[in-house]
Amino acid sequence: MANIQQVAQKAGVSVATVSRVINHAESVAPKTRLKVENAIKVLNYEPSMLGRNLRNSESRLLIVLIPSISNPFYTEVINGIQNTAIANNYNILLGETDSNPQRENIYFNMIKNKLADGVISMDPAVNMKKLNDLAEKHPVILCSEYVEGGSIPYVTIDNELAAYHAVKHLIKLGNKKIALINSDEKFLYARQRRRGYERALREFDLPIREEMIYHTKQLDFQDGVQAMRMLLQLNQKPSAVFAVSDTLAIGALKEINASGLHVPDDMAIVGFDKISFSNMTNPTLTTVSQPMYKMGCTAANMLINRISGNNVESILLDHELVIRESTMG
Repeated sequence: MANIQQVAQKAGVSVATVSRVINHAESVAPKTRLKVENAIKVLNYEPSMLGRNLRNSESRLLIVLIPSISNPFYTEVINGIQNTAIANNYNILLGETDSNPQRENIYFNMIKNKLADGVISMDPAVNMKKLNDLAEKHPVILCSEYVEGGSIPYVTIDNELAAYHAVKHLIKLGNKKIALINSDEKFLYARQRRRGYERALREFDLPIREEMIYHTKQLDFQDGVQAMRMLLQLNQKPSAVFAVSDTLAIGALKEINASGLHVPDDMAIVGFDKISFSNMTNPTLTTVSQPMYKMGCTAANMLINRISGNNVESILLDHELVIRESTMG
């Protein structure tokens, strides 16, 4: 494989001139540029990205932290991040943290050691103290998950308002006993979505019943199945269910069907996220649509701006309630 010295020799110029052409410097005369470009073509020379990045003290690599690769919510967000990154000559490294501090440290150290230029965190259980420390010297953006009153810029939706719209829809259909399948309330989104649920109930003078609120440990389908199993054992069964994630809602739907009840006639159900599977269930799932792809694009643009030294403001994107068969009588 040809090296930069051979290219310089063939073009009859210095190595520094070849370097300037490769780095698109404007100080090279058009005639000289053409000679260098021809030499590069003839010799089939490929410049070392690593060497170039080291000289510029950049890696052109963005780290994206997610808690679990199995949740389909992250797929569309990652697509948005990756497409935007590639369009800006960056690559991404996907880090599944499994909410494990040791794993997080590996990725944080990559940033500190300049092996990556910045990080987008989507992990609700990330160690915020360490992330804040990192953000003091390095570019960090929070995506979907964030901290109220924190200093790290984020992109998300109004979770409370979205949950309020979902539950209000169920109430308008005549439901008075609405269960909530929520995840762990140590996560901000879970607390916000519960607030939206309670706000809708209060607005229509409906009681908030603790037994109608079920907390899951994870967001897996099986957690939704288990939650629904418990709710169906109540003396007063709910007539509708709001789940804070489509994966939980689809698990709940499976259990309702298995118990011989019919959705939406016996029980209506609403999910959250609008993952691709939500349109494949029987019946199809009413859900809150998060603009996942746009969220990913926005997070990547924010991070690239931050890397360039620009100030970045937090962004709140719009949500939409997508009404499908699971709430249509």
